[in-house]
Formats: sequence, structure tokens, C-alpha cells
Amino acid sequence: MTDDNRSVSIERLEEGVYLATNKRGDTLRFGSKAEDAFSPVELLLAAIAGCSAVDVDVVTGRRSPAGHFSARVDAVAVRENGENTLKDITLTFDVRFPEGEAGDAARTLLPRAIKASHDHTCTVSRTIEAGTPVAVRTAE
Repeated sequence: MTDDNRSVSIERLEEGVYLATNKRGDTLRFGSKAEDAFSPVELLLAAIAGCSAVDVDVVTGRRSPAGHFSARVDAVAVRENGENTLKDITLTFDVRFPEGEAGDAARTLLPRAIKASHDHTCTVSRTIEAGTPVAVRTAE
């Protein structure tokens, strides 16, 4: 049986600066006051791009490794009625493959791989689009 539970814990390093740790012991420093690190919103955007990038890279890479592979996520930060949200989230891939039969096959597959990631396999963007509730509580 696999462990389907996912978790990350954070510890405060100083006001507005935190250290996230995953189950494998990897760490990531971040925060709203960490000028030399990602903000929580930037981490969310990176998670969107990273999740889909993994999907797309693996699928197209079976045909040909990309000569260039990058992605960018843009969003508009909105504050309405005292609430902060992101709107108009757009993920843009810039992927180029070498010339030749393998590169042509990967290029042909690229739009389908991007669509499949968005529609089915990227847990991060699928969760955001589903509007999954987040329960918040105090440790007992």
C-alpha cells in the first residue's frame, strides 16, 4: 500500500521568514520578509509551473529531450473586500526540440502533453481549479 498523504511542515526562523521541510528532509527557506527567497505566492506560482513542467517534460522527453525548456506563470494579485486572491493565472511554456524525426515527434506531442497536464495530471493546478477547501485549525 502506498502512502498517499502529502505534508510539509514549516518553522519560523524570524518574523516573516520560514523554513519548510518535507518528509524526505529537504528544506526551503521562504517568506514575505525574506528578500533573498521566494514569497509564499511565488512558491504557489512555481508549484503550478513545476507540476506541469514535470508532466510535459517526461511525456515529450520520451520522443526527444528538449533543447530548451522553460515555463512562466503570470497572475494578477487582487485585493477585494479585504481578501487577497490571484486572478488570470496563465502558464506559458517555451519548449524547443532539436531538428529531426525525434524532435518533430516531440513537437507534435507537445500541445497534447500540455493539455493532458492541465486537464488531468497536474495535481497543483487541478487542485486550484477545483477550489479545494483548506481547513485551518490550532494544534491541540
